[in-house]
Amino acid sequence: MKFEEIGLAGKVLDFEMLEHLMHEVGFIRAGQWDYERITYDHKFENMDTGEVFYLRIPCVAVEGEVETSHALIKVMEPYLGKHYYPHGVEYDEDFPKNTVNTCKKLLNQLKEEIEKHHSN
Repeated sequence: MKFEEIGLAGKVLDFEMLEHLMHEVGFIRAGQWDYERITYDHKFENMDTGEVFYLRIPCVAVEGEVETSHALIKVMEPYLGKHYYPHGVEYDEDFPKNTVNTCKKLLNQLKEEIEKHHSN
């Protein structure tokens, strides 16, 4: 499930600011990056059903390399997936309404923070 209506795609920030804002809103990068691409995740776990969902925000370096202070990073379209052990994550699913609503809330919060700190 993509979140096109949020309007995050196309925002460009310097790497350090992006890292800070993602952390503030609850997204982690972990080991999901290389010199040109990054994926930030927010994990949802339903302890009653055992279901695991990931809200993902892919990004790409448009100038410099990831993890360098002068790098400019472009935010791409966020999407939600459901994890199936041991097979991986599927994105074409019916997602719980409360999870989708929480995703929208987090993405809107991130968008507001980005717009406070950068005009792109």
